[in-house]
Amino acid sequence: MAKKNFVLRIDEATYKLLEKWANDEFRSVNGQIEFLLHKTLVESGRKHKPTEPEKKKS
Repeated sequence: MAKKNFVLRIDEATYKLLEKWANDEFRSVNGQIEFLLHKTLVESGRKHKPTEPEKKKS
């Protein structure tokens, strides 16, 4: 899947909060923003969760 680059303008205080949150979860700020956008899209029903392969029962 190709990723699209774009500029995001965000105030410094918000960026610092995102940076702290990202560090707490061992992500980059970019990774945190992607994670939050993906989570929000799934929760709103605009994007479907990827299906996990079924595990075989023993």
